[in-house]
Amino acid sequence: MSSAPFDLSSLERLPLLSRVEDGRALPMLLWVPGRSRRMISSAPLGGGIGERRWVLNAQVAHGYRRMDPDVHLAELAARAGAPGAGVGLMTAASVADHGRASDGGVQAVASAGLGVRGWAADPAPGVPGPRPAGTINIVVSVPVAFSDAALVNAVATATEAKVQALRDAGVDASGTPTDAVCVAAPRPSVGRPGEPFAGPRSVWGARLARAVHEATYRACLRSEDPERLLAAGRTRGRSGDDLSGG
Repeated sequence: MSSAPFDLSSLERLPLLSRVEDGRALPMLLWVPGRSRRMISSAPLGGGIGERRWVLNAQVAHGYRRMDPDVHLAELAARAGAPGAGVGLMTAASVADHGRASDGGVQAVASAGLGVRGWAADPAPGVPGPRPAGTINIVVSVPVAFSDAALVNAVATATEAKVQALRDAGVDASGTPTDAVCVAAPRPSVGRPGEPFAGPRSVWGARLARAVHEATYRACLRSEDPERLLAAGRTRGRSGDDLSGG
């Protein structure tokens, strides 16, 4: 597995790492910000709210069948030299085709697998157990401390921005059944209790929303059929942007 000498501390410039599983090279992104952050996540490893030292987004093979993704992700992180507790996400989508964006100090990275997608309020009944890996994974770094309530609010804001990006990219869905998000912020301290708000019209929520929207939009254009999605996005008022930023 490839690991350090890379700089893993900047979410905007993460190198693409790789490992070999079942004879196939599979990429992954590993972010190690250098000091622990308070993170909120829906990921299979390190989910909830807590102190975390790294975030891993690992591509797995289509038809992934392991029932212990948390154990698998912890193994991959340990082999890459990631210290302590962290957050682990996985997807069958191409991690190499991720999108990156920043706004006012907020950084976001998104990978988009759109093969299995739909609307959240679909009338079909839910099913127990893990779903097939596909997944839109979103990782966000904010430079200011957030209260617990603001962290929860940030997840909602990131999800709203994701849905807006899907619409702008011409994708008729609100997401996939396995989407995951992680928001990381510095720890509150004496005299810096944490921003109380992260809704889309708050100062930091607005920046987060714009960064997530652009990163997800770029990731969507790089997935599956980018020419079709780009054309659909243009019909909705998007210009297609310069995608060289991530």
